[in-house]
Amino acid sequence: MILTDMDAFLAALPANRAIAGLDLGDKTIGVAMSDLRRQVATPIEVIRREKFTLDAARLLALLEARGACGIVLGLPLNMDGSSGPRVQATQAFARNLEKLTPLPIGFWDERLSTVAAERALLEADTSRKRRKEVIDQVAAGYILQGALDRMAHMTRQQVGERDE
Repeated sequence: MILTDMDAFLAALPANRAIAGLDLGDKTIGVAMSDLRRQVATPIEVIRREKFTLDAARLLALLEARGACGIVLGLPLNMDGSSGPRVQATQAFARNLEKLTPLPIGFWDERLSTVAAERALLEADTSRKRRKEVIDQVAAGYILQGALDRMAHMTRQQVGERDE
C-alpha cells in the first residue's frame, strides 16, 4: 500500500515496531532501520542491485528478519522540487514492491541526503574506500531520520490538540 501523505503513512503503522528507510540507487539500495520507538535511524546494509525480483526478495527477507512494519523510500526530487526520471524510477520500484508486500510504503524527500551523508563520513575521517562502501546506507539513515523526526512532530501535535 503506497501512501503519499505522511499522515496516512503514520496512521497505517502499528505502534512499537521498526520502520525501514531506503535509498534507491541504480546500482545499490541503502537500507536503514529505526528503533522500536522510532526515534533513531541506524544504517544497516547496502544491497547490490541485480534485477528487481532478486532485489525485492533480498530486501523483503531483511525487513522481515528485522521486524519492519513500514518502508520509507527516499524520493529523489530535483532541487527545484520537480520530478524527473529518477522519481519515476523510484515510484515504479514502489509500485512493483507494493505487489509483493502488505507493508505500507511512504515517500520522503531525499534532496541532499547523500551530500549530508558524505559530509558526516568525511567529518568522521572515513577512508575513501569505506565511504564508497557505506554511503548508500548512511544516506538511507538520513532519509529515515528525517521521516522519523517529522512523524514525532506530527504525533506531538496530535497529542497537543487532544489536550486542548
